[in-house]
Amino acid sequence: MPADFTMAAKCRYCACMLEQSLPCAVALTACPSHDATAVSRAVGQVLDASRWTPPRGRVLVKPNLLRAVPLACTHPAVTAAACRWLMDCGARPLVADSPGFGTARGVAAAIGLEDALKPLGLKVHALDGPVPVPLRGGGSWGVSRMALEAEAILSIPRVKAHTQVRVTLAVKNLFGCICGLGKVMAHARQGETLTCFTDGVADLLLALPPAAGLADGVTAMHGTGPSGGQPFPLGCIGASSSAAALDVALCRMLGLKPETSPIWDALCRAGVAQALAEPTYPLRRPEEFSTEGFRLPAELAEISFRPRRLLWSVLRRCWRSWFS
Repeated sequence: MPADFTMAAKCRYCACMLEQSLPCAVALTACPSHDATAVSRAVGQVLDASRWTPPRGRVLVKPNLLRAVPLACTHPAVTAAACRWLMDCGARPLVADSPGFGTARGVAAAIGLEDALKPLGLKVHALDGPVPVPLRGGGSWGVSRMALEAEAILSIPRVKAHTQVRVTLAVKNLFGCICGLGKVMAHARQGETLTCFTDGVADLLLALPPAAGLADGVTAMHGTGPSGGQPFPLGCIGASSSAAALDVALCRMLGLKPETSPIWDALCRAGVAQALAEPTYPLRRPEEFSTEGFRLPAELAEISFRPRRLLWSVLRRCWRSWFS
């Protein structure tokens, strides 16, 4: 890839935003439970109101399949409802992820996603085939060719606290497009400083095809996420044609400002936030949702993996891949 790939990607991203007639719409609605009927209704409502028109081609559906712990993952009902909506629009959804622990199919089976997708004739795939994507700060990340070659991406995170970046939403969820052990190496190489790592996440957003967002905030995770936190009844599902715009709205919902949200701050440095005008809210506004009692980490943990932790992560991933 050329050295100016990141700048070209930024221009493509901004052009895409302009084509979508800024400001972006962020559609938020209440959804008190993960009952399949209620979720299907809410997902359809917010995706329709978001004004996103998915392409009639391959759309990568990227849930968060961090590990075989249901609260750490996007709820299967949300992913299935999104795929059904995409198919109704004439798109061809491809559900895939590269989990931090285990395999995509193993995690999907454990949390019930495999069963939820069967009626749609869909399976869960692994994001593999790494392609080096250069970073502004030097080095590169091995991003799945499947993700890079999709016509569009629908990032479907569960709203979660995160001990290293304070909160993980639609943009951070795209980090799963890095193949396998590449995520561990990204923590090791770009994790020397938080700024270097989060700038890499912003570069990843720019390098990928246009990414829309659909947030599963029905039961969020707060406290010590992204995997070991506690459930919080946020009761919200949100969508936008821009994953970044959705994150801005969710950060405001949680009372975060750019300087206290490392990913949002990185989007500002990359010029992405400047490309986003104040979003419109066709349904409900962020302040209409109660977040009283939602706990975010006051102090952030070190993002770089120490040599012992790096070795342990590599061995554990290899073990799970071989025997799952």
